[in-house]
Amino acid sequence: MKKIKFYLRFLFIVKLFIYLGIPAEAQDSRKILERVEYNMRGDASYSEMTMKTVRPRYTREISMKSWTLGDDYALVYVTAPARDKGTATLKRGSDMWSYNPNVDRTIRMPPSMMSQSWMGSDFTNDDLVEGTSTADDYEHRLLGEESINGHNCYKIELIPHPETPVVYDKVIYWVSKEYYLPVKVENYDDFGGLASTMNFRDFKTMGGRTVPAVIEMIPADRDGHKTIITTHKTEFDINISEDFFSTENLTSIE
Repeated sequence: MKKIKFYLRFLFIVKLFIYLGIPAEAQDSRKILERVEYNMRGDASYSEMTMKTVRPRYTREISMKSWTLGDDYALVYVTAPARDKGTATLKRGSDMWSYNPNVDRTIRMPPSMMSQSWMGSDFTNDDLVEGTSTADDYEHRLLGEESINGHNCYKIELIPHPETPVVYDKVIYWVSKEYYLPVKVENYDDFGGLASTMNFRDFKTMGGRTVPAVIEMIPADRDGHKTIITTHKTEFDINISEDFFSTENLTSIE
């Protein structure tokens, strides 16, 4: 009887996944990605960072602050150098705005601009404000496990939904099994070629949780080009409301 009950229960689970049209491995990969997103952002967060853009003939560095609330709200404000101070980017749901203090102008950015470079770096507007969700905006499947940069990782393939405003045709994600944080991300273009690689390193405790303090973006087709974001301070689960993420605040925040 016990074997019969076991097989009946097993068949029920299999039929349930067939009925839902979702393979069991997709359920596992989704849970992994949801946990990664929460660990990286929390319910609400505040961070202070520097971004160094490296080119063969020069290096440029800016300092910035960022605020997030859930998946739908983000604001990034440049604090230095003086010529760029006040430049800000806002995300509310699927809408995004950019403010340029030099011309005192706020523009609403169409979805096509989400894939464009932010402040001349190798990061896109979407990368910066996390305009898409790895769990919700992609089809994903668990490819297996692999050791990357000394971390035992889950290896996950992500294919963007047709309506997702990204330029990449495929993304490969390596997630630390210890921290449930990204270790490496490879972005592929619509020809199947490697477009860029993101490395996450220097894991440390900030704001009461472990986070990668350094994120490095390296384009595949540009020798000597890379952009490095270093987080110096992070606070999680801060007290912040949706009203903070307004176009009015975009032009007046300090």
